[in-house]
Amino acid sequence: MMKKFAIAAGLTLAMGASLAQAHEENAGYVTNSAETIWRNSFGDCWHNSSWTEDKAVVGCDGKVAMAETEAPAPAAPVVSMVDDTKKFALYFDFDSTEVGDTTNIVNYIGTLSSLEEVNLVGHADPIGASEYNQQLSKRRAEAVAAELADAGVDSSKMSIGFLGESAPVANCTGRGAELIACLRPDRRVDVEILGTKRVEQ
Repeated sequence: MMKKFAIAAGLTLAMGASLAQAHEENAGYVTNSAETIWRNSFGDCWHNSSWTEDKAVVGCDGKVAMAETEAPAPAAPVVSMVDDTKKFALYFDFDSTEVGDTTNIVNYIGTLSSLEEVNLVGHADPIGASEYNQQLSKRRAEAVAAELADAGVDSSKMSIGFLGESAPVANCTGRGAELIACLRPDRRVDVEILGTKRVEQ
């Protein structure tokens, strides 16, 4: 009987020490001046006379915070392999097999996931004997193949062809230096690259 009286007295004193009016957020509970909810020796929150179940707050009466909805993980990109073909042309000075800059070709090959073929076809302008130009176009294609191999391109993927002066693209008149300059497009090696690229969708 004395124990019950002591608990009741403690409760009365605690409620007296609290501001009987609870903060709006804790409207159904007994709070102190700092708006902290009073708890009994068992850790339970003390209700005031206005408490109803809908006034339960997180941490009291079994109510727990709702877990924040996690943002969905971004969908993994769909990766596919696609066939890719690109063509380049390397041009030569008159009666020359000296290869110019192949950086753009090598860099492009480096973007491929898989290199299938590098087809090289040499050409020559019509100045001079046709048989000589046939061999000149071959040597140009071979020079390009050697240059690409030195840059790290797999030589086993390369094929060499040569057409001499039989596939002109320039339409020129004139003589001497003017004609030689005009015929530059015919002094070339056509480079066709076949491979596959990795594409994200």
